[in-house]
Amino acid sequence: MNASEWYWDLRHGRAVPAEERGPGEHMLGPYPTRVAAENWKQTVDERNESWDEDDAEWNAWDTDRDDARTDPAQ
Repeated sequence: MNASEWYWDLRHGRAVPAEERGPGEHMLGPYPTRVAAENWKQTVDERNESWDEDDAEWNAWDTDRDDARTDPAQ
């Protein structure tokens, strides 16, 4: 266990060091600092936005590929 790891405790609504973390289903992390753990929501939102953009890019590529296969002009 890394002494510099922090987690966000969903049940209690606070950042906790790794040695005080509870059951995994109630924890987010690890984060490198207490502040990073306290800003978990921003991190999650940014990751989700990035993944949504990746999904949109993937879906657009897949649609373009399907159109090329079914377009008789190609």
